[in-house]
Amino acid sequence: MKLLRFGDRGAERPGMVDADGIIRDLSSVIGDVAGHVLGDEQLAKLRAVDVSTLPIVPTETRIGACVGQVGKFICIGLNYSDHAAEAGMALPDEPVVFFKATSAITGPNDDVEIPRGSIKTDWEVELGVVIGKAAKYVSKEDALNHVAGYCVVNDLSERDFQLHRSGQWVKGKSCDTFGPIGPWLVTRDEVEDPQNLDMHLEVNGRRYQDGSTSTMHFDVAMVISHLSQFMSLQPGDVISTGTPPGVGMGQKPETYLRAGDRMTLGISGLGEQSQNVRSSE
Repeated sequence: MKLLRFGDRGAERPGMVDADGIIRDLSSVIGDVAGHVLGDEQLAKLRAVDVSTLPIVPTETRIGACVGQVGKFICIGLNYSDHAAEAGMALPDEPVVFFKATSAITGPNDDVEIPRGSIKTDWEVELGVVIGKAAKYVSKEDALNHVAGYCVVNDLSERDFQLHRSGQWVKGKSCDTFGPIGPWLVTRDEVEDPQNLDMHLEVNGRRYQDGSTSTMHFDVAMVISHLSQFMSLQPGDVISTGTPPGVGMGQKPETYLRAGDRMTLGISGLGEQSQNVRSSE
């Protein structure tokens, strides 16, 4: 299934993409694409719904983040061997873990805002993992059973804030609009192998990132198992699992986003995002 949320910001409603690619309104079936709805039992009930009986959502309707009420937005740094080489940094012995504020979450096609004082706003296409069943001290072998599905994430970063403003990376990762998620949450039964997904990102029509989840240093199962040793993972938590090479910081010369730019990014089978870049109000 492809689940999503649509409507005005802060008033999104749940939806599903039917076999013809038409968005259907799930409001009569569930309250939101969030929390307990993402468990295996609830997802099985959604699969049994006759989508043809549900209202069609107008094509011009805004698409919101594909997961609502996110409790934790966890990110993994330096998780692609080729990206670490690009950054001139050694691969870590354990996953590098940091958080993005959930207030950064936005729709997949909403404008991205360059924050005040920014000089190095950067892009990062990433595979997002959405937890469906609570996970605590889980093994790598059992980890994927706790996944509801997968989505596209643009883990936007302000590199000067991140690397030169002291403290943790969170300051460069949590600016408003720095977490586009979606368009869809694709349930795990439709993703045969999360370690074999092509991913790409373009700015103004130029392709900068062209990679694959196959070059992850720590695979999805390892990441989930590792995180669950330090914190419980709850339904609706989102894990952004790292980016392949081609970020702006890795260009020669370094290249960063400016007002008026347009990003397009996607992952095979998970859909595509497009964002216009504007200056902070």
